[in-house]
Amino acid sequence: MDGLFDDDCFAIRQAARYVSQIYDRHLEHVGLTITQFSLLGRLNRTGPMTMKQLAEAMRMERTTLVRTIQPLRRNGLVSSETLGADARALSIALTAAGEARLQAGRKHWYAAQAEFEDRFGERRAAALRSELFAVTNDPA
Repeated sequence: MDGLFDDDCFAIRQAARYVSQIYDRHLEHVGLTITQFSLLGRLNRTGPMTMKQLAEAMRMERTTLVRTIQPLRRNGLVSSETLGADARALSIALTAAGEARLQAGRKHWYAAQAEFEDRFGERRAAALRSELFAVTNDPA
């Protein structure tokens, strides 16, 4: 247990679970998890993406991505279409219903953001975001 407090992975994952719970609690009002909200937002910014592109952009395993997309497809928030002869190659796109749900979720996302920043501090939150994006070399 001595090394527990020097464990970067544990600290990051624990903080991520804590922050995710805040956002998920707010987003449940529109029936989305933070992962689903982020995925819809990514598709809104980029347009249709293949599963491979989306998995890479979201830094997710493809199997996790499939589990995230299934309820979104079932609820008509995203659509998928095969690309060419390979039925495994799918393009995922945001639907009008998905765009509406994303828009409805924004006020709840902003409320979650405000809650976190009130608890942690706005400047500290901005610095933390910058450092975390630096880990993945993602300019956001």
